[in-house]
Amino acid sequence: MEAEQLYEEHRASVRRFAEAEVKPYAAIVDEEARYPSESMSALPKLDLSGLPFPQRLGGSDGDLFAQVIAVEEIARVCACTAHLMLTSWVAMMPLIFAGDDALQRHIVPGVAAGRTQASFCLTEPGGGSNVAGITTTGERVDGGWRINGAKRFISNAGVSDWYSVLARNVAGGFGVFMVHRDDPGVSFGRQERKMGTRGSPLADVLFDNCVIPADRVVGDPSGGYAVMMEILTYSRPLIAAHALGIAQGALDEAISYTSQRKQFGQTVSRFQMVRGMVADMTAQVEAARSLLYRSVAIAGHNDDRARAFASMAKLICSNAAMSVSTDAVQLHGGYGYTCDYPVERMMRDAKVTQIWEGANQIQQLLIAKHAYAAYEQ
Repeated sequence: MEAEQLYEEHRASVRRFAEAEVKPYAAIVDEEARYPSESMSALPKLDLSGLPFPQRLGGSDGDLFAQVIAVEEIARVCACTAHLMLTSWVAMMPLIFAGDDALQRHIVPGVAAGRTQASFCLTEPGGGSNVAGITTTGERVDGGWRINGAKRFISNAGVSDWYSVLARNVAGGFGVFMVHRDDPGVSFGRQERKMGTRGSPLADVLFDNCVIPADRVVGDPSGGYAVMMEILTYSRPLIAAHALGIAQGALDEAISYTSQRKQFGQTVSRFQMVRGMVADMTAQVEAARSLLYRSVAIAGHNDDRARAFASMAKLICSNAAMSVSTDAVQLHGGYGYTCDYPVERMMRDAKVTQIWEGANQIQQLLIAKHAYAAYEQ
């Protein structure tokens, strides 16, 4: 009971912060398609930049449940800020999980304090779901490693200081390499123009004979694939929380609007069909939340069951975000199709949650593989 109370206090604290420091800028960030500098610079006030990291590295030692709650509450009012916050978290996890102490102390404290940011470089122009097909290479040279290749659709590209790059080790296997934006040979493509999350930078990261010091490889230079699979088990519940936050925000807006809007002499919330839609939306959000929290409870095992539940959470929460935000627009009537109400932004923001971090069709394959495992042995 004490732990549950602490988590609820954490939720209330983040919600107050989100309402005061994040929500006021969400619409203008979307309209201008600009970086949410006000809300991002405010994150250290609540130690959110360093929430997942160990105290010895300047973090708060927040567990995955605390992280999920924080992402959920920030995404409820601004999908961009929540996405950028978790982007740095996820980018640091290979280093936290497998890096040596010296490299951790060199990079993580700056990210934890919000002085620097980081990005996770996995997807390539040839595809994102086929991790084994990665063509970016890392080659050992005198004094370091030479990186060549391109990464596509990288969140916060051009803004982040550090990039966790999965590359094929020419000597065998895969390595994770920590590349700084100022390293020679690093460049960035044009910023993508997107349907939603317009305030979250997205671009290619290019490596042209980029040489980094030898100590910037994370752990075993041929063991990066296993590290990245562990990271995806960790990151998918965060992406699910991001989607769930959007769904909750859209539901909140729909309830608020229908409780005030009047037609035929009464509030729209009194109409039976409206109440039926809101009931279904509420059930979707709560069902998604239950599955997400279940996935968090077993995430630390990093076994097939944990991976399958992470995929289930990502699938169900993102589908709920799309469905609930679409219904929220419908409940606003013609006003929902204008930019004067946040539900149209939430609907656009929701779509990407079904695509990134492994498209939902990939999640279905992973879930089915788990479901059939016992019968196919």
